[in-house]
Amino acid sequence: MVPRGRPRDAGVEGRVLAAAAEELQRGGYDGLLIDRVAERAGVAKTTLYRRWASKAELVVALIAEMRSEVPFEPTDDPRRDLTGLVTAIAAGLAGTPTTLIADLAAAAAREPRVGESVRALWADRHRAVTAVVANAQEAGLVLGHVAPAVLVDQLVGPLYYRLLVTGEPLTPDYARTLVSSVLGEEKS
Repeated sequence: MVPRGRPRDAGVEGRVLAAAAEELQRGGYDGLLIDRVAERAGVAKTTLYRRWASKAELVVALIAEMRSEVPFEPTDDPRRDLTGLVTAIAAGLAGTPTTLIADLAAAAAREPRVGESVRALWADRHRAVTAVVANAQEAGLVLGHVAPAVLVDQLVGPLYYRLLVTGEPLTPDYARTLVSSVLGEEKS
């Protein structure tokens, strides 16, 4: 049996997700309009709705795409791994409009599908980083009586606090300071 209609354009998804990301940065979650995403991507609104039934589902697809763009491959050097990861997270946050981060956090609280996707995005990274912290504990770099997940919270939480509360800069030096506060100073 031959499929009916035109074949799917493989580039549509990429164009739509790029357009959605631009619109999110421009107007936040509440300002994201399917009409503008379709226009920016050069596709019909019906094309979007065939693939994503709602704005929330489009944002979920965008978050899933972001999840695949930030690989984390631990090495045998936990200090370097954690410093690299915390620095990368800080750079990513610093390069993203604060209003977008706040809007996504608010949308995650209001929209169950968006919340699940945001939590899944961080769950993958959290597991990987927690494993690195556990390795650092085994190597004697971190106190063994503190749960690795709590140490990860201590590394990443201050980045969001600075971004959303104090407005202080998220610099590579600050990221290194966070890692040193958890692992202690590097021994020469």
